Amino acid sequence: MADVIPPLLPDPSPVLSIIDGLRISKAVFAALEIGVFDLLESEALAASACAQRLHLSPDGAERLLDACASLGLLSKHDGVYRNTPLASAYLVRDSAHTLSGYMLYSNRVTWKLWGNLEEAITEGTPRWAQTFGQQVDLFEYFFQTENAKRTFLAGMHGMGLLSSPAVARAFDLSAHQMVADLGGGTGHLAAAICEAHPHMQGIVFDLPTVIPVTEGYLRRSSAHDRIRTVGGDFFHDPLPPADLYCLGRILHDWGEAKIRLLLRKMRDALPVGGAVLLAEMLLWDDKTGPTYALLQSLNMLACTEGKERNLDEYRALFESEGFHAVEGRVTGQVLDAVLARKAA
Repeated sequence: MADVIPPLLPDPSPVLSIIDGLRISKAVFAALEIGVFDLLESEALAASACAQRLHLSPDGAERLLDACASLGLLSKHDGVYRNTPLASAYLVRDSAHTLSGYMLYSNRVTWKLWGNLEEAITEGTPRWAQTFGQQVDLFEYFFQTENAKRTFLAGMHGMGLLSSPAVARAFDLSAHQMVADLGGGTGHLAAAICEAHPHMQGIVFDLPTVIPVTEGYLRRSSAHDRIRTVGGDFFHDPLPPADLYCLGRILHDWGEAKIRLLLRKMRDALPVGGAVLLAEMLLWDDKTGPTYALLQSLNMLACTEGKERNLDEYRALFESEGFHAVEGRVTGQVLDAVLARKAA
């Protein structure tokens, strides 16, 4: 009788990469917190000099620097390290395109909340009280100090710079004259829309404590003279008049009741022909991807009352609240675009 050859096992690489994924994230978070990339932006240094400047053990510093070099974030020549262009653009805190704020928030908040992801999945609720010992409002936590507020907004700004230009060009907006970016943070979406559509005026509407930060960022835009700021809470205060409202990563924060409240407020405030533009991650129709959007949806479970949705789910919400002609565009960037028009 011939020998039976056992079936080959699947390649374990995808599973092993999952283990490494956790380690990669934490290593880069640690380098960012410690100040590695800020230090090496100004000068190239050996591991011993980095250790001395940053008050690290020489052995620990060398291991961390070598790990970052293997990830393409640092270059190493003759024992001397410097930032690569990738780190200079996205990991140096004062870079115009930095993602450091989002990564610091991920390390200081998300990492801890995800430590209790099993309970979030079991109970279907966010993990603030379990993780931090108290139930807090999401944005109260982010804005508890001036530095925390600016770090969080810088993170949102860096992510917005990647996607807002694509969202601004996803649809023909030539019929609109005034865009109001609700919960607009640093104003990157309103700025991208006004830069792409020179005939438009813009408003960034956000909490009064955010507005001074917003104004600082808006001065960097070539369209700054066509954009103004208004302080307020979009759940409780009147919305500024506009014929286009835009919401960047707003609806995914909230449960259906609050989403419907906001949709009704926008519908009632919009003139005939007005519209709402969303910048959100769109799940595939069958919700098996994209992976980054599904992971973000799990993140929203741990952090908020919200979730990511597919286009059909957004369409159902909009149509039930008096909107029609709901369209979606996959931008190829971090966020996609959805446009819904006010029904006559």
